[in-house]
Amino acid sequence: MSDEFFPKEQGMQKLINTPQAFVEEMLEGLVLAHPGRLRRLEDEPRAVVRADQEFAGRVTIATGGGSGHLPVFVGYVGRGLADGAAIGNVFASPSADQMIAVTRAIDGGRGVLYLYGNYGGDRLNFELAAELVESEGIPTRTVRGADDIASAPLERREERRGIAGIFFGYKIAGACAATGADLDRVAAVTERALAQTRSLGVALSACILPEVGHPNFEVPEGEMELGMGIHGEPGVQRGPLLQADAVAIDIVDRLLSDLQPPAGSELAVLVNGLGATPPEELLILYRRAHLELVDAGHRIHRAFVGEYATSLEMAGASISLLLLDDELRELLDADADAPVTMV
Repeated sequence: MSDEFFPKEQGMQKLINTPQAFVEEMLEGLVLAHPGRLRRLEDEPRAVVRADQEFAGRVTIATGGGSGHLPVFVGYVGRGLADGAAIGNVFASPSADQMIAVTRAIDGGRGVLYLYGNYGGDRLNFELAAELVESEGIPTRTVRGADDIASAPLERREERRGIAGIFFGYKIAGACAATGADLDRVAAVTERALAQTRSLGVALSACILPEVGHPNFEVPEGEMELGMGIHGEPGVQRGPLLQADAVAIDIVDRLLSDLQPPAGSELAVLVNGLGATPPEELLILYRRAHLELVDAGHRIHRAFVGEYATSLEMAGASISLLLLDDELRELLDADADAPVTMV
């Protein structure tokens, strides 16, 4: 065995080499694991684009955000989803230059949709990138995921954070673009889908940022925090750790109260693991969420259970609901393929 031991003074139990190389080595591994599907840009190595598709003649989708959330963001670069993504350091926005490089690489002549989470750094850098590429003749439109109902009240929905519900945005945007729709149409349909998406999560333990070396917050043993953000943002309620059924019932009740779907609505459901929750526990959560939604008179068209937006090794889960209509149902069901998750 190699004598290149992980330094004990780092205080972390992680399978990494050095914290400084974490993002680059992860991206290199991702591309090596999916040859012919993904490629990194030579001038911006933290930018990844599809390697299996020409971009000419269609609207393309660009995304980006901090690393540490796989499959968000680079994990959704694939068929029927996003065409390119840039990532920053762990939990930090990519630069405007990175997003400009992605935009130029995937521009097919019909414009680029920017689809990303509603966070200050991301907004700043995406907006700057949009301004600069539009001066070059590349039209853009922007849609932000803002589905976390814990982060702002309904009357200030535009202030909400984006969490796992952005997955539905990727599915809808990629499918709509594949139909040949123009940029305004792709943006409008994606905006409608995310406006009809609600999410809420619960955290059971913290994650450790590699360059920090210790948890960025603390949830005491035997407790949980409802509504905590994927970067450790404060939630809305901390208390004793409840059984899975009670957690699912509380979350579903809050989501339905906020979404207000008409009686007999058709929904898509996403139960998302935050990085350290076994799939068995996610399925137990989904079981009760399913029963609660059916008991409330709604129909579940499709369920997604797994890791769709993580926070390194944070323990916990989130539940997202998408209120469907005929068009959104068809787009959600369109064929898609992501490298690191089931779509």
